[in-house]
Amino acid sequence: MKIQMKLKVKHILLGSALLLSGQACTDLTETPFDVIPTDQFGSTPQQQAALLGPLYSSLGDYFGRYAEFNTVTDEQVIPTRGGDWKDSDAWKRLKQHSWTPLGDDDKFNGMWTWCYNAITSINQQLNNPEITDVATKSELRALRAFYHYILLDHFRNVIIADKLGGDGPTQKTGAEVFAWIEKELKEVYPNLSETTGGAYYGRFNKYVADMTLAKLYINAEVYTGTPKWAEAKAECDIIINSGKYALSADFFSNFSTQNQSSKENILAVPYDASKRGGFNMNMRTLHYLSQLTYNTPQAPWNGYCTATEFYNSFKEGDNRKNMWIVGQQFSSDGKPLTDDGKPFIFTPEIPAFEMAAGPVARLAGARSQKYEIQRNGASNDQDNDFVIFRLGDAYLLRAEANLRLGKTADAIKDVNIIRERAGTTPVTTLTLDGLLAERGFEMAWEYTRRQDLIRFGQFNKAWQFKTASPVFRNIFPIPLSQLQLNPNLKQNPGY
Repeated sequence: MKIQMKLKVKHILLGSALLLSGQACTDLTETPFDVIPTDQFGSTPQQQAALLGPLYSSLGDYFGRYAEFNTVTDEQVIPTRGGDWKDSDAWKRLKQHSWTPLGDDDKFNGMWTWCYNAITSINQQLNNPEITDVATKSELRALRAFYHYILLDHFRNVIIADKLGGDGPTQKTGAEVFAWIEKELKEVYPNLSETTGGAYYGRFNKYVADMTLAKLYINAEVYTGTPKWAEAKAECDIIINSGKYALSADFFSNFSTQNQSSKENILAVPYDASKRGGFNMNMRTLHYLSQLTYNTPQAPWNGYCTATEFYNSFKEGDNRKNMWIVGQQFSSDGKPLTDDGKPFIFTPEIPAFEMAAGPVARLAGARSQKYEIQRNGASNDQDNDFVIFRLGDAYLLRAEANLRLGKTADAIKDVNIIRERAGTTPVTTLTLDGLLAERGFEMAWEYTRRQDLIRFGQFNKAWQFKTASPVFRNIFPIPLSQLQLNPNLKQNPGY
């Protein structure tokens, strides 16, 4: 049942592949009973919808792409522990905002090509004469707009790829890309489904489009110079008032290995450890010897941890602080573990970005267990679905929009709904700094932090292991590989 629920998109992908591929069997006398000829497939809306499966599979890379870039924020650190995670100082450059188009082209080009490869695949299907169903086309266009939103957020001045072919497509300004995304989502919106869960789990429905628009509008001043707070609030109102979603009583249930049943999650990427791998936060954050705690098949990689100051910002009594692993660690049978004779105790303190090999380096930094760590798994990957949008974020986005519109009482009400769920004291006053802090407590390691820090004007300040950085670092460079391929592209200012 679990696999059936979590892998609906994969089943569509697999079914499409089987229907569209040639037969590898050498027994030509075998009679097929359940194969639709390729020239007939796509004749019904159901078959056309099945073609969406492979296009959604690319969302499986969302976690990996965002996980790497989260280290440019104040909530994540990937320090160098002896020779581990040195990687030619790539993580150090990201942390210190000293990345370069040449030295870090692999990461920037990875994000860029991931989006545009997905967009190209979508355009190919939109250009497929067999796809005539309006709902299917609308869903494809919404997904395509979402990838353009990711590009806008990271690179700002990008290509609008709304068709196949063409030599050297031209670069657009952030304002132009913003307007195109808004137009696309508004045009397709009436034809998107209102269904949630089931066959629409992990797919674009009206509420996913609303959430994408809410994100677009809440960041409009950053993207275009013109704020759209009221529009952001209106999109959040639609989601919250729809009754389709509800805050989970248990905050952590949204991130459990069985989180496909969450009523709070609006858009999640379905993962399955054995059939659709790729979610491996456990491997990235846990210590090598954590293998003895969780009985993982291989030793984790001991990399990602949270920044000391960010960890210390969580107040005692806030249930959300339990997303971090600190203190003595134990084996699966309850015995205290040691690291080279030193008690295996995760400490929030990270004494230096580059540390000499040894227990101090290996144990430095609180680790993340926001996503439930799977025990006794047969794979390094986990079954948790990665959450892109959820209702808790919608409440905080509406609170922010109201606060910026001068409706402080309404903003406080929404923030306290979130704080009540966290078991912490309600607020009676609210500032932008307070709201940013609340977003940190609620949304940590859900990869909204870079966007939030930029919007609140905090991305360029100094923090642990980083001096103040120039404003041009708010967007990434156009990948050097792409500049060499397309002479119409110009590098972003400052690079």
